[in-house]
Amino acid sequence: MGQFLMQTYTIALPILLGYIVWLLKRQKKDRDANGKGTMLLLRVQLIEYHDRYMKEGHIPSYALENFIEMYEAYHDLGGNGMVTEMYKEVLELEIRK
Repeated sequence: MGQFLMQTYTIALPILLGYIVWLLKRQKKDRDANGKGTMLLLRVQLIEYHDRYMKEGHIPSYALENFIEMYEAYHDLGGNGMVTEMYKEVLELEIRK
């Protein structure tokens, strides 16, 4: 009986571990896709904020706070580049309440 359990264990364990690895890879792929989609949505919103408030020449304090929080989330997801330059420009705007 003990030998039967040992044989079952040596067969079932690699199958179970293989299934767990497959699940983890699938979850990582889903997380990566969600992160990329979120980053792209943040980028669009950051560009819209930049264009709007640069045109106006000033930014309300609440909009600046939103812009900064969106930029930090965008940056944490791996985004940078031209949006970083836009971020610096927005920070230089006059802040109005």
